[in-house]
Amino acid sequence: MADRKLRIGIIGTGGIARSHLNAYLNQPDVEIVAGADIVPGKAAAFFAGTVGAGAWGAEKSLSENKALEGVRSYDDHVAMLEAEELDAVSVCTYNTAHAECSINALNRGLHVLLEKPMCVTTEEAVAICKAEKASGKVLSIGFQPRFDENMKMIKKIVDSGALGRVYYIQTGGGRRRGIPGSTFIEKSTGGIGALGDIGCYSLDMVLNAIGYPKPLTVSGYISDFFGKNPKYYAEHARFSVDDFGAAFVRLEGGVILDFRISWAIHADTPGDTILFGTDGALRIPSTDCWNGSVGGPMTLYHDIAGKQTETTIPLQKNDKNKGDLWNQKIRSFLNACINNTESPVPSSQILINQAIIDGIMKSAQAGKEIAVEIPEI
Repeated sequence: MADRKLRIGIIGTGGIARSHLNAYLNQPDVEIVAGADIVPGKAAAFFAGTVGAGAWGAEKSLSENKALEGVRSYDDHVAMLEAEELDAVSVCTYNTAHAECSINALNRGLHVLLEKPMCVTTEEAVAICKAEKASGKVLSIGFQPRFDENMKMIKKIVDSGALGRVYYIQTGGGRRRGIPGSTFIEKSTGGIGALGDIGCYSLDMVLNAIGYPKPLTVSGYISDFFGKNPKYYAEHARFSVDDFGAAFVRLEGGVILDFRISWAIHADTPGDTILFGTDGALRIPSTDCWNGSVGGPMTLYHDIAGKQTETTIPLQKNDKNKGDLWNQKIRSFLNACINNTESPVPSSQILINQAIIDGIMKSAQAGKEIAVEIPEI
């Protein structure tokens, strides 16, 4: 592909697609060719710039960008895939359409950058992974926090052996009030609520650090007390997903995961993230509005010369030369496509992430602990 630009299509032209588009426009070896959205005229309006300026980090109206002249719009992603000669697509639809759109694109022999959460169920995630394997193409999942230097530091600390053997993890995050709107809050489109929207990030933060062991069992709980209450949420009549989730998860290797996530609670946070190890522990402060970031300097608890000691891990600065996390996410995906290298956020890992989320849902519905089984792809 050295002699031409990568031809990119965008499936789903809602809010998150703006972030994808802005990042693609920063890449010199990319050509935005087409976009599709099931809402008639929405894709055309998106590329015409009538979506407005300033949203999702956009620095100017899209209509001012000459790189978008001639971009074709479709009301059906299948029609776009059949009509256009593309190299890759970003799937930016609502959650319940992630699997269908990704599989269709992979079956057409295209690389896929799939927004988080990967999908809704384990079965969907398995189907996506099978399509990826059959295609031989790159599939990366949209977890941009992976590229944050603080997230990398968490993994470095675990890999260094400073914690010894990690045996218990408390993780999660939340918002005192932070229920989104649009397609997030209905089961027909979102499929899952806070668990998928921000829960997948907190799971990835700790699971990536310890090497993504598979889950064995899950005892899960979900609730919707805030989303369905008109006192707290104006669109309560439409709300049909979880606004809070919690779980006790047993992982391979004897690791226990104590997890909770919220869009709305009567507290500033459901708790900091703590990794407990045989030689030390790491506390990762939560944030006021959890979105996959670190709330402040981390603390390493360990013994030095027989003395109980706390070491502060300063916040790490991201390299401005690499661009923001969105640009790094897009660039890493493009590099994998061009060089035929491993996906920067591989589906084999996020399949485990999705299986835990799905396990929480299924356990909550069953009212008991359940076993989690992930088939070989």
